[in-house]
Amino acid sequence: MPTTLLWLRRDLRLDDLPALGAAHDAADGGRVLPVFVLDPRLLEESAVRTHCLLSALESAQQAYDGAIVLRTGDPEQVVPDLVREIGASSVHISAESTPFGRRRDAAVREALPEGVPLVATGCAYAVGPGTIRNGSGDPYQVFTPFSRAWREHGWPDPAPVPKDLRWHRQAESEGMPDRPDLGDVQLPEVGEEAAHQRWEAFLGDDVTAYDEERDRADHDRTSQMSVHLKYGTIHPRTLLADLRGRRDKGAHTFATELAWREFYADVLWQQPASAWSDLKPALRGMSYDDPETDDGVAQAMQAWREGRTGYPFVDAGMRQLLAEGWMHNRLRMVTASFLVKHLHVWWPHGARHFMQQLRDGDIASNNHGWQWVAGTGTDAAPYFRVFNPVTQGERFDPSGDYVRRYLPELRHLAGKAAHQPWGADDGYAQGYPERIVEHKEAREEALRRYEAARS
Repeated sequence: MPTTLLWLRRDLRLDDLPALGAAHDAADGGRVLPVFVLDPRLLEESAVRTHCLLSALESAQQAYDGAIVLRTGDPEQVVPDLVREIGASSVHISAESTPFGRRRDAAVREALPEGVPLVATGCAYAVGPGTIRNGSGDPYQVFTPFSRAWREHGWPDPAPVPKDLRWHRQAESEGMPDRPDLGDVQLPEVGEEAAHQRWEAFLGDDVTAYDEERDRADHDRTSQMSVHLKYGTIHPRTLLADLRGRRDKGAHTFATELAWREFYADVLWQQPASAWSDLKPALRGMSYDDPETDDGVAQAMQAWREGRTGYPFVDAGMRQLLAEGWMHNRLRMVTASFLVKHLHVWWPHGARHFMQQLRDGDIASNNHGWQWVAGTGTDAAPYFRVFNPVTQGERFDPSGDYVRRYLPELRHLAGKAAHQPWGADDGYAQGYPERIVEHKEAREEALRRYEAARS
């Protein structure tokens, strides 16, 4: 009986994994060897994400009864070598959609022994990137029509765990690496069991009010599912199946947020260069200040990274990122807008920082979210939107609780006074920094550069 190889990547779960079913079927009563390749190129990118990846991998190893083989190296060499070692008849994967993942998989497919196919079944999305097209057969450029077509297209039910699974246990495995020491950074456990527990809690307590509560930074009412979707410890198809039949606005809005994730993955699939360059060519002539060549800009960006801009809502978001490896989505937009529109720094500088610090850092969602804010991506009302960090704070943290949670220097200011310490006699008494730029002047400069780029 044949042995097949299941190469796990962004799909660290046992349940609802079509690639596992395909590997089991191809084995035809034989055995399946699950493998995870510890690629140094990925492990060195971000200590926060490596910590979460290893947490998810440890959880998967338990779910797979210790059968996952760990090997370190370049998958282009490791996977073909393992195929020869165990005599695997086929290699099974969940299809990848990022530019790096697609290049890597193409290289592995080319390196496999003759006659051994690399079989992709399923992917990290409810609808595979590249699937949804408009009436002319072209990809969608705008979210709203994409989301309508996405819902109309639909998705399959969650895939069951195959019966009578038999693991190949003769291959030698390396030990599980230690998780990086993150100091005081507080991260949740990531894994299939943790994902389902968090999802059930959200369904039971918060999904109904999600439409009204999701933008409130001071209320802990978001799903916190992004990190689990990042590592595939749960599949969006599973979430959508649980939302089926619900008529409340919160459930509909949550499904729309999943559609945004799928839209950005589709945009990246169609235009891989947009990972690190402006999607819209019209603003590629925009003038930016460069933190790599200008010491003053570098100092301002460092103040942004550390949460010392003098704007409490911005600084609270950046401090949350440093403390938890996560940031509320409203704050992601506000802090990104501040870097691009107030400090006039090109968005990839900020996107790289987010990717290093975010536990849910996903290149499609992160980088196209940055471009949405910068006005160079998919947004239909682009660059002239400049978030006012004070009014944003007063609207989405009206009591000031979020600011005080992350900025101890402002805990002596009650209510919304925490958003404008310059208006209080003792606003700077506890060492909070003064503003590094003036909002009105920064906004006018951003719009001046926008008009210059357009003309």
